[in-house]
Amino acid sequence: MPEIVKPMDIEKRSFEIITELLGERRLEPENELVIKRVIHTSADFDYVDNLCFSEHAVRRGIEALRGGCDIVTDTQMARAGINKSILGQLGGEVMCFMSDPDVAAEARERGVTRAMVSMERAAALEKPCIFAIGNAPTALFALKTLMEEGKVRPALVIGVPVGFVNVVESKEAIMTAGVPYIVARGRKGGSNVAAAICNAMLYQIAR
Repeated sequence: MPEIVKPMDIEKRSFEIITELLGERRLEPENELVIKRVIHTSADFDYVDNLCFSEHAVRRGIEALRGGCDIVTDTQMARAGINKSILGQLGGEVMCFMSDPDVAAEARERGVTRAMVSMERAAALEKPCIFAIGNAPTALFALKTLMEEGKVRPALVIGVPVGFVNVVESKEAIMTAGVPYIVARGRKGGSNVAAAICNAMLYQIAR
């Protein structure tokens, strides 16, 4: 027989199950809610070991969100999944330039990816930004280049693209870029994971 759970209690029960399945595994308290929300989103316990955090990355991300920073994503899916109500109350918004016609036109003209052009557009923003990258490794490579050129200084980089081509290398590059990061090492990740990490921090502010 299926477990009877009220709709409003499903998420709470899911987190209880995650905690039970983790058994005696103890997570770093600062990172715990981020890791558990990613597991909740993906049903993949590999993220317990795959997610890597620079020192106090979650705390720095929360501080940036409290300060009204914006979030830049590399997919409309990630943008759709981030809680814009909480972010808006803090003075921030979620932006994704990937679908902009002028971005696509410039990328074609230059023979580069839309993700690269999108990161260049984001670097021109005046407000501090968290970059939540769940799909395009070229976005991470572009970010690192822009940082090296002194054109952008992210408040936090969430580097969780999924796939096979340049994915692992792009994540490793961000981990050596000298900025706060949350990275899913290896090939796993995705837009849903990027959004889940953002929401895990936003929900800690809203609770």
